[in-house]
Amino acid sequence: MKSQQYRNLPVLAALFTVVFKLLFLLTHHIQEDAFITWRVAQNLLDYGVIGFNGDTKISASTTHLYVFVSWFFNLIFGKEHFIYPLLVFNSLLFTVGSYWLGKLVLKDAVLQAWFIVLFGLLPPAVKISILGMEYGILFFLYMALLYFGFHRNRAWAQIVFPVLILFTRIDTVIFLGILFVCDGIHTRRIRWKYVLGGLLGVIAVVGFNELYFHELVNNTIVAKSLAYQHQYSFSQKLSFFFENFGNFWGMLKLPGTFNPFTVVVLVFELLCLLAIIRKKEERNFFIVFLFVFGWAKQFIFLSQRSYFDWYYWIPQMVLFVSVLVFVLEQKSRKYLWRTLLVVFYILPMLLFQTVHSIATGNGEWNYRRGIGLFLNHYEKDKNQWIFLEPAGYVPYFSGLRTMDEVGLVDKGVQNEILKDRIHYQLNVVKNHKPRYLLSYQDLFQGKDAAYYRSHYRLIREFRIREHLNSSNRLLEKIYYMKPSGTDYNLYERIK
Repeated sequence: MKSQQYRNLPVLAALFTVVFKLLFLLTHHIQEDAFITWRVAQNLLDYGVIGFNGDTKISASTTHLYVFVSWFFNLIFGKEHFIYPLLVFNSLLFTVGSYWLGKLVLKDAVLQAWFIVLFGLLPPAVKISILGMEYGILFFLYMALLYFGFHRNRAWAQIVFPVLILFTRIDTVIFLGILFVCDGIHTRRIRWKYVLGGLLGVIAVVGFNELYFHELVNNTIVAKSLAYQHQYSFSQKLSFFFENFGNFWGMLKLPGTFNPFTVVVLVFELLCLLAIIRKKEERNFFIVFLFVFGWAKQFIFLSQRSYFDWYYWIPQMVLFVSVLVFVLEQKSRKYLWRTLLVVFYILPMLLFQTVHSIATGNGEWNYRRGIGLFLNHYEKDKNQWIFLEPAGYVPYFSGLRTMDEVGLVDKGVQNEILKDRIHYQLNVVKNHKPRYLLSYQDLFQGKDAAYYRSHYRLIREFRIREHLNSSNRLLEKIYYMKPSGTDYNLYERIK
């Protein structure tokens, strides 16, 4: 009777979570790399080519599926109005995925509702929902595969979802591979339809890359591997791992190289997992698999020195599932457990994310977007080139053709790195002669200053300190407490 009475509660909890997170849209906290994908989508709309600079084909975005989704939203809502409908769509997809995950790990509808709300208010959940990246779609597809393909054993889901997952990001082979191994150990059999889905996914994404771009993997992966290629000893790699472990493995970043908060939460996650699996239940498979995947994904990316925050959002989330399930299933003093979780973890982390989003939104939307808008008005010829890093806000809002220092959006940079890694930036400028340079550094100082002085002039200095003031005293305190942004110098070619 009780289950019937509250059976709609998880749906209401999901709707509440989506609506609540709409408040974060007011912060304008949108990830830089989202604008790379959105420019690729608009390039497809304008030129009929998946690229970044006109009719040149290049996989400048790591995700193919999200490019097409973004293209569709541009087509329906227009370039000026598509962003917020797309962000709401991302948030909705993530929450539906959370709804399915709640049904996988909890039987009681009331507990599922609690799970959806608490899970959806964690910092990575907010970032997945409103920062504009492809991880809302990816989490949706992950959970759809688990729920329909492995919980309900639907053959179509085992074939379709691996294809869509791999077409979203090629590094999802980690998720699919670990799921295959864990399921094989758990059931002692092979799901051949799932194997077929995985093979079709690999064929689809590799075949698309080869036929369309004439490359096996996305250009972004090749560019990052080339640009960040360094030779380190094992001891150096181990040192880098532990220096960055605390601030990427956990949800809270702290100054310095040691984060005790991450260690404490990690230990508690493990203890909760051990407590849960003492009871033999079918749902344990999903909890254990997600835990193994979270650890493996974090370990692989940290060991490869992939220090981009968004790689760790989903692993951070799924590792915390054991904590939520353990706390929510406590029958003795259950309200005390939930109160402690909410008061000492959920609410402080939500406050931290709010402050972070407000500060970062100011640094990105108000400051870095302002540089792009300045260039948009300053240079009317959109066939002119700019050389900069990164390739998100400024190229998107300026409309200029772009070369970035990593080579994500133009392969000419990669060619210069291969020729002369030490001097490649100067060689890009000499050989490609971009009209504009946007640099973190004062190019009129240093060993190459003579060349820059004779070929470029400084037209504008952009300083983050000039964007920390606000008529709202609370916002101003946040901006000064956590200034987000980098000083830039903008140069124009004179000969």
